Amino acid sequence: MDVIKLLEYLQEIVETSPKIPVTGKVAINKKEVMNVIDQIVNCLPDEFKKAQWIVDEKERILGEALSECDTIKKESLDILKRQVETHDITKDAKLRAEEIIASAQRDAKTMRLGARDYADEILCQLESEMNTKGKDMLENIKKQVEDFLISMDEQIDSSSHTIRENIKELRGTK
Repeated sequence: MDVIKLLEYLQEIVETSPKIPVTGKVAINKKEVMNVIDQIVNCLPDEFKKAQWIVDEKERILGEALSECDTIKKESLDILKRQVETHDITKDAKLRAEEIIASAQRDAKTMRLGARDYADEILCQLESEMNTKGKDMLENIKKQVEDFLISMDEQIDSSSHTIRENIKELRGTK
């Protein structure tokens, strides 16, 4: 089923559900509505799933970068503790540790920015595609409504003509 038909069916469920007096609310079959919503979600474009994957992947990359940063910090501290014997070695170790931390932070920032840029690009593409699909769906609905109204007008004209003929025939039989 396509999304439009599922949405129309969902609308029909709400419109035909029993009304609760005074409140203006209706009682609906939760299981049936949730089933229709699940079907709608399954019909949505894969771009939503891709966008979610991108967000998850970004979080994973950031987690790995922070973990690597922690690992590098711990290794640096171990090196410092072993080289504390002389003052020059301690200074060198501190400088090296700071360089490693700065490098890890730069790498983490680069990864975060890259992931964010990639996610922004994909989300922009998704938004563009959703806008295009939305316009197409609206035009399709508009066309279907116009065709329906034309059909209804023709049926009403035909029924009116038949009624007039029947009235003339009945007047003629008096």
